[in-house]
Amino acid sequence: MFKHILIPADGSDNAQRAIDKAIGLAQAFKSQVTAIYVIDPYAFTGAGTDFAYGHAEYLSAATVEGKQALQIAKDAFQTVGIEITTTLVEGHAIYKGILETATDIGADLIVIASHGRKGLEKLILGSVTAQVLSHAHLPVLVVRD
Repeated sequence: MFKHILIPADGSDNAQRAIDKAIGLAQAFKSQVTAIYVIDPYAFTGAGTDFAYGHAEYLSAATVEGKQALQIAKDAFQTVGIEITTTLVEGHAIYKGILETATDIGADLIVIASHGRKGLEKLILGSVTAQVLSHAHLPVLVVRD
C-alpha cells in the first residue's frame, strides 16, 4: 500500500514514537523509507558582523543537531533490518522542506510527530505538523504524544 515513507526526524521523544510507527508500517508494506531533518537557513536574523558570526554558529549547531537526529532514526530502522536513506534538507519553512522532499522522492506517506503545543506556545511557535497537514497532497499519519 505504501511504497515510500517519509519521516521528518528531530531527535525528540515524540519523533521517536513516530519512528516506531513508521517501522511497523515499513515492515508491513515492505516500504522504502527516507528520514529527513530540515534546517531553516534563514531562521537567524540580524545585521552586520554579529549576524554573520551568529548565523554561521546557528548553521553549524543545526547541522550537528540534524545529523544526530538522523542517526537516531537510522539506528532504529537498521536495528530491525530496514534500510533507510537519511538527508539533511535546507528549507526556508520547515513544512515546505518536508513537502518538497516528499514530492522529490515520490513519497506516498508522511509519518510525522505532533508535539501537542497548546495556548501561547502554539500561537508563538506555530505547528509544523499543522502546516504539513494543511498543504499536503498525500496521506499524513500524525503520531501524537
